[in-house]
Amino acid sequence: MASSSIQTPTWSNPGNKLLPSSVSRSFCKKTNAKLAKNSVVCALQTPSILQIPKQTPLKTAKTVKTGPAQPNWNVLQKFASMALDAIKDGLTKTDNLHPLPKTVDPKVQIAGNFSPVPEQPVRHRLPVTGEIPEHIQGVYLRNGANPLFEPTSGHHLFDGDGMIYAVKFDNGSASYACRFTETQRLVQERAIGKPVFPKAIGELHGHSGIAKLLLFYARGMCGLIDHTKGIGVANAGLVYFNNRLLAMSEDDLPYHVRVTPSGDLKTAGRFDFGGQLESTMIAHPKIDPVSGELFALSYDVINKPYLKYFRFSPDGKKSKDVAIDLGMPTMVHDFAITENFVVVPDHQVVFKMSEMITGGSPVVYDKEKVSRFGVLDKYAENGSGIKWVEVPDCFCFHLWNAWEEPESDEVVVIGSCMTPADSIFNESNEELKSVLSEIRLNLKTGKSTRRQIISPEYDVNLEAGMVNKNLLGRKSQFAYLAIAEPWPKVSGFAKVDLTTGETKKFIYGDQKYGGEPLFLPSDASSGAEDEGHILAFVHDEKTWKSELQIVNAMTMELEATVHLPSRVPYGFHGTFISAKDLETQA
Repeated sequence: MASSSIQTPTWSNPGNKLLPSSVSRSFCKKTNAKLAKNSVVCALQTPSILQIPKQTPLKTAKTVKTGPAQPNWNVLQKFASMALDAIKDGLTKTDNLHPLPKTVDPKVQIAGNFSPVPEQPVRHRLPVTGEIPEHIQGVYLRNGANPLFEPTSGHHLFDGDGMIYAVKFDNGSASYACRFTETQRLVQERAIGKPVFPKAIGELHGHSGIAKLLLFYARGMCGLIDHTKGIGVANAGLVYFNNRLLAMSEDDLPYHVRVTPSGDLKTAGRFDFGGQLESTMIAHPKIDPVSGELFALSYDVINKPYLKYFRFSPDGKKSKDVAIDLGMPTMVHDFAITENFVVVPDHQVVFKMSEMITGGSPVVYDKEKVSRFGVLDKYAENGSGIKWVEVPDCFCFHLWNAWEEPESDEVVVIGSCMTPADSIFNESNEELKSVLSEIRLNLKTGKSTRRQIISPEYDVNLEAGMVNKNLLGRKSQFAYLAIAEPWPKVSGFAKVDLTTGETKKFIYGDQKYGGEPLFLPSDASSGAEDEGHILAFVHDEKTWKSELQIVNAMTMELEATVHLPSRVPYGFHGTFISAKDLETQA
């Protein structure tokens, strides 16, 4: 019988030790008595200014070789590498003389169960408490940020290398594996033996960020790395489309990952849809449940057009790009579709690269800008027909659904409005709030209204989640959303009636925290929208063991728990591939 065990990330370069901070001594002593020397100590939280926990940092293990000791460089390249390393080390040393903001401090961002784990080969016949529902046949996958190398300077949670955690179900039995997505970035850094690609959020700020960016391109000019093959981490979204599982982050092309018959994961490579996709793609593309088409966006922080929209037919044929006119480069992390439209947010979190020159972060909250949503026909040939509707002081990092109500000429958008808008990226004294909201865009009058779906006295921070995927773009009654408390951890999920605001909560357990809930419908033709189950990875911070909980979405009762052989860090977004779809993988 497989049993869970505590794991410590095996860093590839243990040069910069993360030192322990003050935590509950009694708990740590009890925990340490049970653990081996090189284990994670504990993960108790005390709120910080950003409501991000000050947790016990990780103890680093001994170095292990994860690739060749050194690439086949000539003498000049070796000299250039040494010189550039020395410059970077000097920059890092200077950076570390000053305290890091909590948003890029690795002792905060990747402490406790946010810290990385090594790969886990397939483990079969996992112990299960309860009974796995019969309709759950296939594989549940969730993406996450899992840095291979220990950070030596600034690091944001979003900067970590992509790792996919997979539980495969076969007639009531379950197996587990987790593997890095073999991005070009990871492959090259592993071969070199150290991190050389700059961290987009953690490092690219101020004069030091400019210098590190120049060093990165200098390595490319010397032939030490090849940035033309991609710089992304593929750690955010997952989608199964046209017989392919795609791992995505908005800074690169997707990566094609195969699920093997045994339940293991193998990266097939960077995927450009047969040469059709020449730009990055955001991590939240949408599949229309009726047409089977995939709709997506790509944004650029330097060159116009700053935003492009495109779609793929069910067999993977790409449309031409549709340029969407934005006044400045803007973060567009997510968007929505309806039966006939795409709904594109243009919010107040923008990119101003000039801020780096004055010592700041290029990710900026522009208080002078008015947030708006653009509504564009799905099959538009250009962006001239887009209708913009202003929605002041609205920043939705994620949108859960949208639909049309023709009788009132409105498009209804369901999203979580986050304040402060840039608090995930920049330090703030305000407490973060994420309010589930209904936003109505009147296409006739050009006006908007917004209401909080849950009564304020019962409201909680609701962030990652979804609706029944068979109703994406159509009116839906329920949303299943993570209860992001104590922020940024998730204590359970809420089933919310989007019309009445009625909310039913499921809490994972005492000192148990998880991530995004995934709703898996029992049957695509089922008459009940909520007939199905919620799947969620959960971590017990008392025992330091992880599990997969399976909850009946109608009764909100736990039906099965799959006990996992290794720790699963808190992560990002997931998907489910049915056994039938696995049979037709490309």
